[in-house]
Amino acid sequence: MSAHVWALLERNEFEMAGVVKAIDRYRFLLGQLVARDFKTKYKRSVLGVLWSMLNPLLTMGVQYLVFVNLFRWEIDNYAVYLLIGTVAFNFFSEATQASLTAVTGSASLITKVYVPTYIFPISKVLSSCINLAFSTLALYVIIFIQGVPLNVYHLLIPVLYVTLILFSMGLGMILSSLMVFFRDMQFLYGIVITLWMYLTPLFYPVNIIPEKLFAIYRLNPMYQYVTFFRTLVLDAACPTLEQFAFCFGYALLFMVLGTLIFGKTKKKFILYV
Repeated sequence: MSAHVWALLERNEFEMAGVVKAIDRYRFLLGQLVARDFKTKYKRSVLGVLWSMLNPLLTMGVQYLVFVNLFRWEIDNYAVYLLIGTVAFNFFSEATQASLTAVTGSASLITKVYVPTYIFPISKVLSSCINLAFSTLALYVIIFIQGVPLNVYHLLIPVLYVTLILFSMGLGMILSSLMVFFRDMQFLYGIVITLWMYLTPLFYPVNIIPEKLFAIYRLNPMYQYVTFFRTLVLDAACPTLEQFAFCFGYALLFMVLGTLIFGKTKKKFILYV
């Protein structure tokens, strides 16, 4: 391994340590930012936090009516199949899109007082975790209604969520740092996330993907997270070592890339925000 690669790894270890230290030292501020985002989202809303449960249910309901009647795919427990994909992808989409403006939207704070800039994208992802919790409750309501039996592998769902959260944090740091220098990222990422949604088997079966393209298709991180989730709930089975490797691998890879890119660019933020 070259000296340059070793230098990058050592630098990233320092940056990762900086992230952990910032979270620990500024945990009160982090909690305040998360609370602010949550309160702002539901300000003057009649139903308030109930939207966190109703949103995935209503989305799933519309998709269920459309896809069941239009395409008639033979998928057992289709409502649960659909909602699992919706819950996982909605969290990822919300967390990463919120992270886009995490730094630029906090310009007034960044330019006045010293705050570790890592805090801002991390707080956006953690804010989205609240909606993830409510969406999970909605999922279990549908699981109960559909009569899908519970199993011991549901205990691995927190493991899945941790890897998905870390993956979203890593990508969120990359997006938030790019947004500082390229404001068009908010428009480009809107297109990317829509394309990403259709490339993830949220509402269609995986077996419609041509076999010759499947090797590439399965490299989609969200395919791996959604499939891992469905293996636990619908297949009542433990995911394979390959599935674990993909989920943990993407989480680690993007956290490394995220902290490396964010750490390399953060000193210039004040000049552009």
